[in-house]
Amino acid sequence: MKITKITSHVLLCDMPEELGYSQQYYTKRTAHLVRVETDQGIVGWGECFGPGNVAIANKSIVENVIAPMIMGDDALNRDVSWHKVYNLLRDHGQKGMPLQALSGVDIALWDIAGKATGLPIHALIGGKFRDDVPCYGYGMMLRRESVDDLTARFKDEAAEIIDAGFIATKMKVGLGPHDDVKLATAVAEGVGNRAKFMVDANHCYTTSDAFYVGRALEELGAYWFEEPVAPEDLEGYRELRQGLRLNISGGEAEFNRWNWRRLLEARTLDIAQPEVCALGGISEYLRVLALCHAHLTPVINHVWGSAISVATNLQLLAAMPHLPGGLHPWEPMLEFDTTENIFRDKLLKNPLNIQQQVKQNNGRVMIPMGPGLGVEPDPDFIAHYEI
Repeated sequence: MKITKITSHVLLCDMPEELGYSQQYYTKRTAHLVRVETDQGIVGWGECFGPGNVAIANKSIVENVIAPMIMGDDALNRDVSWHKVYNLLRDHGQKGMPLQALSGVDIALWDIAGKATGLPIHALIGGKFRDDVPCYGYGMMLRRESVDDLTARFKDEAAEIIDAGFIATKMKVGLGPHDDVKLATAVAEGVGNRAKFMVDANHCYTTSDAFYVGRALEELGAYWFEEPVAPEDLEGYRELRQGLRLNISGGEAEFNRWNWRRLLEARTLDIAQPEVCALGGISEYLRVLALCHAHLTPVINHVWGSAISVATNLQLLAAMPHLPGGLHPWEPMLEFDTTENIFRDKLLKNPLNIQQQVKQNNGRVMIPMGPGLGVEPDPDFIAHYEI
């Protein structure tokens, strides 16, 4: 079964309101989908991490750099294709956008393999450990308003997310250490003792400022402190992990097994958060997962993007072994963006309806059981929103 065509689709829409995190505010939402066709008529879908102009640049990498390298290859030889592309691109970037672009192609090839065999991806990996997964909702995005108004908004939104059935919630910070502690205090009050809450800094702090915020989060009972410092600062991560009494998480900005090896050997993380649509796709994700578990580091995937990303992660979460095992094992969670996202909620012919599932199933989401990713995008929807 030969690869005959690879097409990249960048979708764009206006958001209902401006939102932000510690690095920027934004008013438009993008999604970057990859479609791989074969000579047997089987089509696979994947997704590349990266918003805005990054997605447009990655489209060129997918279609003009990667596609010519593997056109005509056997679509089932996905690992052979992965290493061919990585080796030829090694001189031009072992991480970042080339790996984001390769991720979407690799996911699509796994989707093809599942459809060719009639099996969901979790079965190709080795089977499912669970039929459904708990889901946490993140929200509490930054806005251009006063700290007092934002604090009140965060408290109410945190309560609403837990009321909606999510088992935990996650907030953004980035106003500065003192104001960020105010925001976290409000979220802790909104959640109360009903659920866990987590804090995502998107690497905006120096190590000393991260310690200031982290000590406050300890007292507030935060479950994890995500990307507190720059991903390059392995020493800062290690110092924070040694000096704070809450989980330090990160890894969404890390790529491939070699870079993840450095991260894990430095003992920087309590919880690893690989992003399958960025680090190299499912093929490389499975190697990173094995590395994380070899270092006895639990994994909660970073999830951002369209319904293709969500479906991919559901397949991976189904196949993730317990770490550690036991009568009541620690479970990975699905990350879910509670802000409006039509590329997640309306892209598919048969929507996943995550919010409805969460409400009806005590915060849990079922694993798609169809072949491949178990979902199929609507081509008319893609045509309507494609740049």
